[in-house]
Amino acid sequence: MEKMKLIQLLLVLILGNLLKPVCGHGHGVAGEQPLSRIAILKTVHAIHSSAWVKASPSLLGLKGEDTEWVTVDLMQPNPSEDDWIGVFSPANFNSSICPAENTEDLTPYICSAPIKYNFANYSTSDYTKTGKASLKFQLINQRADFSFALFSGGLSNPNLVAVSNNISFANPKAPLYPRLALGKSWNEMTVTWTSGYDINEAVPFVEWGMKGESQVRSPAGTLTFSRNSMCGSPARTVGWRDPGFIHTSFLKELWPNTLYTYKMGHLLSNGSYVWSKTYSFKSSPYPGQNSLQRVIIFGDMGKAERDGSNEYNMYQPGSLNTTDQLIKDLKNIDIVFHIGDMTYANGYLSQWDQFTSQIEPIASRVPYMIASGNHERDWPNTGSFYDGMDSGGECGVLAETMFYVPAENRAKYSTDYGMFHFCIADTEHDWREGTEQYNFIEKCLASADRQKQPWLIFAAHRVLGYSSDKYYALEGSFDEPMGRESLQKLWQKYKVDMAFFGHVHNYERTCPIYQNQCVNNEVSHFSGMVNGTIHVVVGGGGSHLSEFSTLNTSWSLYKDYDFGFVKLTAFNHSSLLFEYKKSSNGQVYDSFTISRDYREVLACVHDGCAPTTLAS
Repeated sequence: MEKMKLIQLLLVLILGNLLKPVCGHGHGVAGEQPLSRIAILKTVHAIHSSAWVKASPSLLGLKGEDTEWVTVDLMQPNPSEDDWIGVFSPANFNSSICPAENTEDLTPYICSAPIKYNFANYSTSDYTKTGKASLKFQLINQRADFSFALFSGGLSNPNLVAVSNNISFANPKAPLYPRLALGKSWNEMTVTWTSGYDINEAVPFVEWGMKGESQVRSPAGTLTFSRNSMCGSPARTVGWRDPGFIHTSFLKELWPNTLYTYKMGHLLSNGSYVWSKTYSFKSSPYPGQNSLQRVIIFGDMGKAERDGSNEYNMYQPGSLNTTDQLIKDLKNIDIVFHIGDMTYANGYLSQWDQFTSQIEPIASRVPYMIASGNHERDWPNTGSFYDGMDSGGECGVLAETMFYVPAENRAKYSTDYGMFHFCIADTEHDWREGTEQYNFIEKCLASADRQKQPWLIFAAHRVLGYSSDKYYALEGSFDEPMGRESLQKLWQKYKVDMAFFGHVHNYERTCPIYQNQCVNNEVSHFSGMVNGTIHVVVGGGGSHLSEFSTLNTSWSLYKDYDFGFVKLTAFNHSSLLFEYKKSSNGQVYDSFTISRDYREVLACVHDGCAPTTLAS
């Protein structure tokens, strides 16, 4: 196994020039999962009789809560600045049997990483003098009990000094963290959630209906996966954690623009029921319906901890600020597109539960649509277009199981929302002309009925359009290698209004552009023909920011080295408002409007219509 890892590393180095911008853009160390810094397999058994750790309360969620704050008190006779507390779940982490891939000369004391950690002196300044400390951890229900372990020796040479009592949630198997997504038809909403109930124990379903009306029940399918489904380490080794069971129900034949309530349920074999909280959503507009429609788009958010744990990659405050701004404005949001690099779990599976908990206030109320990013998909020899190791061995399994997308194949899909038609591409698979995905993209763009859906949006994770990113500029291409070579003719032919990308962790907007040239000199208001596509990098959802090149490109209208997201508001078939908002305060820092009639969408532009003949 170690020889295979060395071979994979050599391949990455050999392909360095190609992969540097792929894994770069502010990723590098920035894309590192904080849990990967813990050399857990090197743990030494060093229990000290006078050291102790105590956690309280011992029973959580007595009133149905899915998250609770826990106090951890500790005593360390030989305190040091690099002492740390690891939160383990399941609580019994002292496993005598380790997976074969972890086998070494000396069997490690601990074979699985903690789900989070913090340094003992995080909130106790005199810890190194007194040896006493108290920390607060926020735990979510993750289908198993918890324990807290005190380590000395820092993250690189952990020595296990003491272990706490076990604590648990009252019902660890409860149905939690609903994620809404549009179905394959406009009048269908899907509900995906996580529980600890296998289908042999309980029958999953959703009870739903118009608010205040009689409710109906729709069955749910159940999926899960095993360690063997993972493609490599750490997902197969120290990062593995049982994912529980992921259920999806399809709520069909919805009335347009109607408020529905729903709750997830499990019918146990003894005839009793286990219920979730009650949630609500508004169904999609009829395709082409002329009403107020508001769309959020961003990428590269990641997850962060409000208790300060795992906070050594600075995902806080960007990730939480983005989340909180969306929650604050949720009544003015209809649908969210998170275009790749969602959790940055990188093979530490516990982080996916924590991410779904973080976005639950959003995803339980409005459709939360995703795209595939390098940190979800990439792994050598698994069919990725890029043979990087950014997924930590997940190779797309987590993202494609935890979230539903209306895809026929892999993670690319088309979907409609009222006056919008979206084509979501998968940059982790080949998009070049002649490929299956290229044909899909053309079919998706061509299927837009611009009379009903005048706003045509293309989105993907990596920048297939234009970006002034530092690394792209060094290449001279200002985009992903081979990025727009094949696709720009499609964007032009089908008159795509806007193309959105993540991967680069900043914000940038171009002029309407085709073949590297601005085709419109306006900045804040665009009208008339769709004679070029506006490209937007919106990868500042929360991960480390990416530097811009010092070169000033003629097509770049606005740049921002900060966290933020985009909001599109369609007022009707002729008027659209674009706003870029900072995550720190929710204020608008860049905006423009588009005004046009249907006849102007039909008008021919350069390379946008087939040439006429003498016969015509």
